[in-house]
This record gives sequence, C-alpha cells and structure tokens, in this order.
Amino acid sequence: MSDNAGKLITIFGGSGFVGRQVVQELAKQGHRIRVAVRRPDLAGDVKPLGGVGQVVPIQANVRYRDSVIRAVKGADIVINLTGILFESGKQNFHAVQTEGAKNVAEAAKVAGVETLVHMSAIGADKDSQSEYARSKALGEEAVLKEFPKAVIIRPSIIFGLDDGFFNLFGAIARLSPILPLVGGDTKMQPIYVGDVAEAFAVAAMGGVKGGKVYEIGGPQVETMRELLERLLAETGRNNLLLPVPTPIAKFIGSVLQILPNPWLTSDQVTLLQYDNVVSEEAQKQKRTLGAFGVEATTMAAILPTYMWRFRKNGQYEENMPTTN
Repeated sequence: MSDNAGKLITIFGGSGFVGRQVVQELAKQGHRIRVAVRRPDLAGDVKPLGGVGQVVPIQANVRYRDSVIRAVKGADIVINLTGILFESGKQNFHAVQTEGAKNVAEAAKVAGVETLVHMSAIGADKDSQSEYARSKALGEEAVLKEFPKAVIIRPSIIFGLDDGFFNLFGAIARLSPILPLVGGDTKMQPIYVGDVAEAFAVAAMGGVKGGKVYEIGGPQVETMRELLERLLAETGRNNLLLPVPTPIAKFIGSVLQILPNPWLTSDQVTLLQYDNVVSEEAQKQKRTLGAFGVEATTMAAILPTYMWRFRKNGQYEENMPTTN
C-alpha cells in the first residue's frame, strides 16, 4: 500500500478500456474510487476491481457541469479519461473533449482537489485538419487554464485485451480476405494499456511534475502496414493488404460514420495522415513514459495473450495436427 493510500479518487470514464485498468491499479494501492459514468447501471463490472464498497459507480456526464460538480465533491484526486473516437448526437468532439474537459478542471479547482490528471492524445493540435485532434488540443488548453498544475498525458494508440485497434482489424481479417490499408506509411508507437494505467497512477500520486504535457508510447515504432502485417502473423492469416487512396478512404468513412459504431470515419482518415509517435521535443525534455518510472511493454509480450481468438482454430491453432 502506498504512502498516499486512502485517498478518494473520482475517475471520469473509469468504466472504459483504459479506465478499468486505472481503477484496478489505484484500488490495489488502497484508494477509494468513484467511477463517474453516464450510465452507472451499466458499470457494475468495475465493483469487483476493488474490495467490497471500495469502487463505486456514480452518475456524471462531463457535458453537464452540475453532475461533474457532484462527482468531484470531497475528492482528493480527479482523473479525466473521457474521450470519443467518433461523434454521435450530442456526444460530439467539442462537447466531450473540449467543454467536458473544461467542466472537469473547473469543478476540480472549485472543490480544492489536490491533483488533476487528464488524458489527451498524441497528435492533439489546434491547427490540425482533424476535429478530433483540435478538440483534444483545445481541451488541454482549457484544463491548464482552469487547473495550471494539472498533469496531461498524451498516449499513442493503446493495445491490450479489449483494445479497439488489433481487435477491430482481427475481426475484419476473420470476416474478409482483404484488409483495407489506410495511411500505410503512417508511423505509430503502440503502448500497452497496463503501462498507461501505471503512468496515470504515478501521476495521481504526485509522481511527476504538474503543469506539463507528457507524451507516452511503447518501445517500438511501426508503420500502419507493419502493424497489420504483425497482426496477420500473430493470427496465422494471409489476408491481402489493399492500400486505399485517401480520397476513397474519406468517402468510405463519410458513409460508415452514420452507423452506430463505425470502424472508420472521414475524420479518422485525416488523423491517419499524421504520424502518431512521441515527439522529439518531448524526448529531449524527458516528458515521456520514462518520467513515470514505467518500463514499456513490447507488443510481442501481450498480443499472443488475446489475438489467438482470431486464428482459424483459436487457441488450439498451434496444437492442430498437420495434414499432408
């Protein structure tokens, strides 16, 4: 148990892919955790991440200031992990990632919270052609204005058991002999969700200097093409990688984005035109994963633990008898 054990921590978006890992990491340290989500009735699975009564889902929506104020009342630490990859109704980039970020920071300041940790994303840029990237950058700006000592963490794409990257393309590879390749030369620096959670836990406990933007990525930089080739090798498949020109990809994305859960949008195609790696500036200033004292985990160490589900014969693929 850490020296800071027993803190009350409110985590916005704590029931998501990254959130569950952060909750588990902090619960192990003995902290009490409020998981602030829009639908607490659907977040019951976070309760077993801690002891009895240690982790409690509560209702809050970052778009509504009053609910945010209630969620942070009495908290020692606030972590904001909310974010969306595509827009749906009132859940748009500006409302969630800019105004929502501001609401959380403002409420944390008024409540006298000790520490605020905010999740952004590598590529956040006010001048980006991507609405996602612009809203993330404006969110960072709003957070630091309201809470100057906040810690902002920008991860590259995140992988792990329930990720939205390798699982998505694994599912497509299982259904189609062709894997669409958008932004094939774009560089990525995938980081393991467990490492991300550890970094957030360190930041929450005051382990890094506030008022800074940290960029975190894994130990390997690979192109989009190389990542999909890795996926195919891991799943034992030989799908054709079909490069899709940007104009066509944007058209496809504009059609798919009307679906409830699209695998591609036109804004994501725009994002894929830019490298998603830790910047040289962040490296020089040591605003990277190393600042948290976390050793990056390789993809090779983690992908086999869950990508077996996309092999033709599942987890028994390696033990299947060969035929002549």
